[in-house]
Amino acid sequence: MKLTFLGTTSNSGSCPNLYATDRGTYVVQGAKITDAEALEALRERGLPDHETAVEIPVELLRFAPKGA
Repeated sequence: MKLTFLGTTSNSGSCPNLYATDRGTYVVQGAKITDAEALEALRERGLPDHETAVEIPVELLRFAPKGA
């Protein structure tokens, strides 16, 4: 998978980041969700054990192309 960096809201450039892939998808780098209540809610909605969720600021989405 080829990643193309789209942007970050970090002052140091480390996290969070948004990438486009050569598969027509996005990869989001953010803080791993560890809050038990939030994880339970995600599992109730179907989050499988082999997946995780990350938290990002709304501002990061400004780097996503419009209408994509």
